[in-house]
Amino acid sequence: MATLKLQVKSRSGRDLLPDGLLLPSDATVEDLKARFAELKPRYYTARQRFTLPPREGSRSGEALADGKRLVADYGLADGSVLFFKDLGPQIGYATVFFWEYFGPLMVYPLFYMLPQIFYFGIKAPEKSLVQSLALAYWSFHYVKRLLETFFVHKFSKATMPIFNLFKNCAYYWGFAAFVAYFINHPLYTAPPVKRAAAALATAMLCQFANFRCHVILANLRPAGSGRGYVIPRGFLFNLITCPNYTAEILGWICFSIATQTAAAAIFTLVGAAQMAQWAAAKHRRLIKTFDGREGRDKYPRRWVMLPPFF
Repeated sequence: MATLKLQVKSRSGRDLLPDGLLLPSDATVEDLKARFAELKPRYYTARQRFTLPPREGSRSGEALADGKRLVADYGLADGSVLFFKDLGPQIGYATVFFWEYFGPLMVYPLFYMLPQIFYFGIKAPEKSLVQSLALAYWSFHYVKRLLETFFVHKFSKATMPIFNLFKNCAYYWGFAAFVAYFINHPLYTAPPVKRAAAALATAMLCQFANFRCHVILANLRPAGSGRGYVIPRGFLFNLITCPNYTAEILGWICFSIATQTAAAAIFTLVGAAQMAQWAAAKHRRLIKTFDGREGRDKYPRRWVMLPPFF
């Protein structure tokens, strides 16, 4: 079988393998990563990213995608140059999601059940029905997220930088304590029960809509199919690029109305701002990928996340 000898350089241009990297001519990107890991054991496959040399006028080259062949898909030849980037220590997506969601599920109830620990010198009255309903909704939301992590979501990448574990946990755990502190405070004044119940019932509908969106997204890429990007269709996807974010945000808006606290509103706004960035990036990617040229589908006109504003 014919072989392929590649030159691998760091982003600064330093040769990482002076003798080159030898592969079969039909090798895939996964074969490249596996062979590089054999030669450089420190860089296990999840830490690796290879890119082509940048084209004229570009600052960086195209990243090699798993599942593609080096010669047939990227036109590499004997002596071709690839650039390597160390992505740093990695951790599984599911592991990160578990810990970032498990935290709020544990932190919030502590303020509800053990007020004497957090509200020094203030006698805690009996919990109001609104506070109990808020705890029930919060717990349902994060139990749902945990179950989706293990039984619904299909991640396009297996790992992420390990720093994200600490960053994400700080965000979710910190906001859980922030929101719970004010909603469960002994001096908390609950809004009318009927209003809170109606708002939380609407929030539950948003959660089921969010779940339906996640199921649709998971079914776009069956396990082991190797399928790439597909235009999501059906349900709210016919109108919105990221309706899962839409339903998530509307659910937290309802939670903020139900609890009538600035802390919940701040949590909602910060989360919505982050989801807006993700949604905008996905919308741009889908428009670029499905441009209607050379037989490709054309991405339909849709709102990004929050019609009629965005």
